[in-house]
Amino acid sequence: MTLSLVLIAVIFVGAGVLHLVKPDAYVRIMPPWLPSPMALVLISGVLQILGGVGVLVPATRVVAGWGLIALLVAVFPANVQMLLNARAAHASTLWVTGLMARLPLQAALIYWVFRAAIRQSR
Repeated sequence: MTLSLVLIAVIFVGAGVLHLVKPDAYVRIMPPWLPSPMALVLISGVLQILGGVGVLVPATRVVAGWGLIALLVAVFPANVQMLLNARAAHASTLWVTGLMARLPLQAALIYWVFRAAIRQSR
């Protein structure tokens, strides 16, 4: 097991736990066109935990990696909504810039999960 896999697990399990413990923070950034925001936040939290643990288990690593990649794609609209909410609230330029910089980070996370959990497992 690599350090990269352990870091991915810690990040996703930690984020998943936060989704379950503080769901209201995530509900606020759900795009208004999505149904049942609370349910989606809780489901995504559970899936993050399962994916994070799954990348640590050789037998489930590849499936968990693909699941985390799908999840990263699925939550991208919430990251965009967070930026839109900040702009609508006239948040500081620094905060808005940080949120804008966060958007391409999704692609980097996808690549990292792919490389560590899927490509290395072949």
